[in-house]
This record gives sequence, structure tokens and C-alpha cells, in this order.
Amino acid sequence: MSGGKRMRKPAAAKPARKLKAKKVPAKAVTKPAEPAMDVAVGRRIRDIRRVRQFSLETVAARTDLSIGFLSQIERGLSSPSLRVLTTLSDVLGVSLAALFGASPSSEGASDQVVTRGLQRPELKLWRNGISKQLLSAAGSDNRLNLFLVHIDPGGSAGDELYTHDGEEAGLVLEGEMILTVDSETWSLKTGDSFRFASRRPHRFSNPAQDAKAVVLWVNCVTGAG
Repeated sequence: MSGGKRMRKPAAAKPARKLKAKKVPAKAVTKPAEPAMDVAVGRRIRDIRRVRQFSLETVAARTDLSIGFLSQIERGLSSPSLRVLTTLSDVLGVSLAALFGASPSSEGASDQVVTRGLQRPELKLWRNGISKQLLSAAGSDNRLNLFLVHIDPGGSAGDELYTHDGEEAGLVLEGEMILTVDSETWSLKTGDSFRFASRRPHRFSNPAQDAKAVVLWVNCVTGAG
């Protein structure tokens, strides 16, 4: 065109730059803390069994549990229920408190008079929502043991009634607990207490969905040792 402005050709489009994908560091896969407790309890059961010189076959025959399941428990690959733990305690001739602590060689702990608040051994039955703190000294020969039991909302000792050696009693400090002994069931609230022979089939649970229950629990074993 004459007298008009020249039209500029549009610049060629630059090729798009390839952006390097940033490497996002993979998140470390961490195992939940609870299985570490399974490993500790399993080792403790294995150590006590060996001290008692029981084979896995002997324990399996006396507990009606399979050898494979017992082996998984001892290796920390299975989380035993409270019913299984009390059954094993009976067969091994120890109280449940014997599963707290480091090794069966520390029998001198049974002479311990005071247990400090920061030194309480704890047994977490994490699949059942139950935590038991041992308030008395840990030791395989102890017959009288005092526990502080925390039951998470909906937590339960299991659907099956179970039995074991001894007697037990307790006081509900917080929340509510459903207790079944034989064919009778009670709802216990803060301030209520109980006592029964442990050979009577029993179970307990926390019916609340938003509050834990705390129970001061005493177990007296008559056949341990």
C-alpha cells in the first residue's frame, strides 16, 4: 500500500520450554508406634517360656492356640487380645504383670516398694483400645498387682467372655464401664466398684463414643509362681 504504514510480520512463536519436573522427596513410610509394643510383649512371652523350659508345642497344647499363631505373637507379628494374654499367663505360671518389664531375670523387682509416676510400665492392647499401666512393681513372682486401666471410647476386652486364675477388683475413676460376669451385666459409672473371682467368665467395655474410661484395677493371682 502506498502512503500507508508497513504491516509487521508476526514474530515466530518461540518453542515452549520444557519444564523439568521437580522431584518431590518421597515421604518416609513410618510404622505406627503400637506394633513396637507387640514386639516387646512377644519377646517377653518368649523369654518367660524359655525360662520355664516350655516348647511352643507344649504351650500350644495347653492353650488351644496354634503353634503358628504363638510364633507370630513371640515375633511381634500378631497383636494378642487380653483373653489370649491372660491364657498365656496362666499356662506360663505368671501374672499378667509379668509381661511388663524387660526380662525375666529381673526378679528383684518384686521387692520394690515404691513405683514412681514416671516409671510406670505400660501394656497397650492397641487393637482393643485398652492401656494398662502397672502401678506396682513388675516381677514374675508378684501375686498382687495394681493397674490403672484406660479404655478408649468403644474399647473392649473382646466379644468373648474369658477366664483366668485369681481374683480381681476395681474402682471406676472416670467415665463408664460395662462389666459382664457370667450371664449378668452391669453399667458402672464414676465411683462404682466391683470384685469377682477371675475364674468366672467375664468381659468389659467402654460404651461411650466420646469419652474414655479410667479404672483402678487390682488383680490377685493365686496360682502364679
